[in-house]
Amino acid sequence: MKLPIEPMHILLVEDDEDHAEFIKRILQRADPQVTLIRVKDGAEAISFILQKSPYQNRRLPALVILDLKLPKKSGHEVLEEIKSHGSYKSIPFVVLTTSDAEVDKERAYNHHVNSYLVKPMEAELFKKMLRELHLYWMNMNRPVSSVRSLDESFEDLDEMSPRGPL
Repeated sequence: MKLPIEPMHILLVEDDEDHAEFIKRILQRADPQVTLIRVKDGAEAISFILQKSPYQNRRLPALVILDLKLPKKSGHEVLEEIKSHGSYKSIPFVVLTTSDAEVDKERAYNHHVNSYLVKPMEAELFKKMLRELHLYWMNMNRPVSSVRSLDESFEDLDEMSPRGPL
């Protein structure tokens, strides 16, 4: 079964209320048709993307904007878990964080993040970055329109097994 990706939906994974409101305001000014859905921690982000309770009926986002420093599960743990599922590798993830540490960048790219951005301290630079992020990911980039469900991925693994179904 193919799971549709909602073209104008962005999942924001951000625990800081001020940052979340700022990001939401700028992105919705850039494009009022964009729907921004926010979750506040890494565990909730994983549940949302994998469509676990209470998110079973949610459509997948066209883009995930992910902070690294999150409660429950870090942004790195979110990337590691989601990008380990072949079905979800095509969903673009942009890390948006205050960390410019080389170890964080290396770890994020090792887990297949699509872009790594450091939040500027100046509001005007942050606004410019968010508008350009929106322009690229929501207008210029051409993503897939659906991903395979986890059940379908497991069925493919069964068929590939030399001993037959697992």
